[in-house]
Amino acid sequence: MVSISPFIFVIFGGDGNLSKKKLIPALYTLFKLQGLNEKSIILFHTLNPLEKIEMNHFIKNSLESFGTLQEEQYPLDRFLNKFINFSGDFNSPENFIHLNNLLCNIQDTLKEKWQIIFYLSIPPEFILPCLKIIEKIKYCENNEDKKLVIEKPFGNNLASAKFLNKELSNFFSEKEIYRIDHYLGKETVQNILFFRFGNSIFEPLWSREYVDHVEITISETIGIEKRGLFYEKNGILKDIIQNHALQLLALVAMEYPPNFQSDSIRDEKIKVFKSIKRFLTPEQIDENIILGQYDSGIVQGERVLSYREEENVESHSNTPTFFGGKFEIESWRWSGVPFYIRAGKRLKKKVTEIAIFFKNPPLNLFGKSCSQIAPNKIIFSIQPEEKIEIFVNMKYPGDKNYPHPIKLTFDYSSLENRLNLTAYERLILDIFKGDQSLFARQDGIELMWDIIDPLVSHFSNKFLDFPNYSSGTWGPKQRWNLYED
Repeated sequence: MVSISPFIFVIFGGDGNLSKKKLIPALYTLFKLQGLNEKSIILFHTLNPLEKIEMNHFIKNSLESFGTLQEEQYPLDRFLNKFINFSGDFNSPENFIHLNNLLCNIQDTLKEKWQIIFYLSIPPEFILPCLKIIEKIKYCENNEDKKLVIEKPFGNNLASAKFLNKELSNFFSEKEIYRIDHYLGKETVQNILFFRFGNSIFEPLWSREYVDHVEITISETIGIEKRGLFYEKNGILKDIIQNHALQLLALVAMEYPPNFQSDSIRDEKIKVFKSIKRFLTPEQIDENIILGQYDSGIVQGERVLSYREEENVESHSNTPTFFGGKFEIESWRWSGVPFYIRAGKRLKKKVTEIAIFFKNPPLNLFGKSCSQIAPNKIIFSIQPEEKIEIFVNMKYPGDKNYPHPIKLTFDYSSLENRLNLTAYERLILDIFKGDQSLFARQDGIELMWDIIDPLVSHFSNKFLDFPNYSSGTWGPKQRWNLYED
């Protein structure tokens, strides 16, 4: 692990679900791995004051439920002592005078170069009030290295994203802003670049000459899990496609960067976003995009409710929970290669993967038995299993030419003594290190909204015959032959 300078980690919304499920367990693990400076402090914001015993109970419950609480590896008491509670209503900045005093007192004890991370684990409507509070903080010295971490959704459309970016620029430089997308912290996602650019046998094949099509699947068996208010405002387009799906597409399609510096990688992703062919007419959208909403059905042996029966969902809701789309990239490398994206709730199984399908050989040299030969493909499995599979065809043993498809598998679970970091652990560590490679940049956020906004506008003004797929299936019927095995 690299050496990390001492830090103050300020969690706004410390007692929220994200903090409980992801941030606290991730910080504990990083301390346990001796990757974080022992002098560091975590400031834990709540709307109402907490007694020390109440805060400790919340943290311990978080580690027992979502973390790896093993006291013999890292003493729980030592971790609990790093937390200091402060409280206040975002609409009353004067309540945060205590925060400013805490920061000054902590800095006085550190007596060295330090960094302060403001993590906004809060609903979008509190972001701007929170920035106003941060603006009022009077740093005691000029040697702090301040950073801002902000969760998706980043804006609600292109206009709001631009407005938010402009507001952020009043308080932080782009080098200080970390827009987090946890998908980019997953090990298999990171390995896409190493797989392509670290192996000379694959990079020449990564083009329209050899690739038939690309499929990106983000399939979940769960429903909206009591997030009715959020989902009614956002739906699958804003929740998954605008961020996770387009980020995965960009990683597959980007050109090789001049180096692996953060801006070099993000520059190449920006080129992909600019090259995605826009839909110019309603007819083009309807031809290339399919939306769906789940009905009741059977998932993993249990009957589940329809979307419209979920808590805080309108009885005649027009909100989509499924997306199927065909995109094209107008570049020399990818011209004519369709990129299919499928994402949805209450589908047949939980899987996130990227499949690269290669063209079949131009001639059948092996007779009638090989007329239905399986295409070569590479699959990057992101969840629930992390692995990379390459599918090739071999001759089945014997005196006849029968094709026998086999797969060559690299499974992360087979590695010994590996440093197994979760997505949040990896991303938080990168924040401390100052590495922005796996974080979205301002122009990237705005370009992704530029792609999605016309789709949202089109379907919001159109009657959709929902629900149109049963829970536990692969979604509504599509005109594209996306594989379902």
